[in-house]
Amino acid sequence: MDEKPTYVSRVRVVRKRGPVREATLPAESEPVVFSTHDEVREHYGTAAGEYPEHATTLDYVVAAAAG
Repeated sequence: MDEKPTYVSRVRVVRKRGPVREATLPAESEPVVFSTHDEVREHYGTAAGEYPEHATTLDYVVAAAAG
């Protein structure tokens, strides 16, 4: 198979602290922030207000699969 990929996504994810991560994505001028919220926060045992609430990486994967 000599075919080359049509597209290679160049993404960088940096863990800031705890569950907070920043992803640099193509075509976005600002990093996308991931964290936890509601049931996910409870699952990981972090307290409300301990970290800023944002969508999780799983939320983005589900949205991408649904789109």
